[in-house]
Amino acid sequence: MVSYTEETATQSVTPVRDQRASLFGVEQVVNELAAVRHAWRRRQQRSSEPGGRELPSRDALARIISDLRGALFPMRLGPPELRQESEDFYVGHTLDTVLHSLLSQVRLELSYTSRYYEQEDLHIEDRALHIVREFSRALPAIRSLLDSDVISAYQGDPAARTVDEVLLCYPGILAMIHHRIAHQLYQSGVPLLARIVAEIAHAQTGIDIHPGASIGAGFFIDHGTGVVIGETAIIGQRVRIYQAVTLGAKRFPTDDEGKLQKGLPRHPVVEDDVVIYAGATVLGRVTLGRGAIIGGNVWVTNDVAAGSHVSQASLRHEHGALPSPAL
Repeated sequence: MVSYTEETATQSVTPVRDQRASLFGVEQVVNELAAVRHAWRRRQQRSSEPGGRELPSRDALARIISDLRGALFPMRLGPPELRQESEDFYVGHTLDTVLHSLLSQVRLELSYTSRYYEQEDLHIEDRALHIVREFSRALPAIRSLLDSDVISAYQGDPAARTVDEVLLCYPGILAMIHHRIAHQLYQSGVPLLARIVAEIAHAQTGIDIHPGASIGAGFFIDHGTGVVIGETAIIGQRVRIYQAVTLGAKRFPTDDEGKLQKGLPRHPVVEDDVVIYAGATVLGRVTLGRGAIIGGNVWVTNDVAAGSHVSQASLRHEHGALPSPAL
């Protein structure tokens, strides 16, 4: 009797693997992909990465944010078997794990930035520790801001039966959990990590908030799909916006060489208690004054006075056309 050993198993599998490779031309594709990668790295002046991955991991950050959601709201977004008497233990254990994982990702971004800009940094470890400690200390304030967002959504939506429903179900709240975390990372000097966190929420909710945007307490995004909020937008307190609203840039200034100038203030300033209805587009460094109401599907490129009500009819009237009759 012939025994079926590991060696014979390898011998029997190898021809099958080779047959599949030849069937689909895998070896040629591998070689061509390698050539494309090498050409890209030469054009981008990228060095090889012999020591392993040198960029933060989207998958690792997704796990970190998922665990952070549980630590921030343990009895609602934590594990289903959690009991209230074990909350503090769970939060402490989760945060210890999460913050160590976050530290690894922060190190990767700081190291990558140092290499990319060819600026030797001998203090990466100290900077990484400082960033994660600062982030940890900010978590209670982040939770308080999120509580205000939940209350604002509950009070602003007649369809919401409980605050728990808002927290568990509303895409705007999920987007704001990510944004509050991402904004803290952005301010702490790890914008790539912040952008990844923001884009994870974007993929899940259809709400695109740049982590650089400054958003005050009590922010409510109703429905949310298609909302875009740019990097330099400043939003006050108790602001409410609806689906498909854009707070974007009107133009993109360039330098003498024709390259985009980055970091300039180019997005709207929205003061307290403003409401922006579905489909409205607000472009440029304009100010929407306190308590203004922006109607649906309007296009705003100029300042709006406090307390004003801007609608399609009012805009047509300003431009010399008669408003459409009410239907």
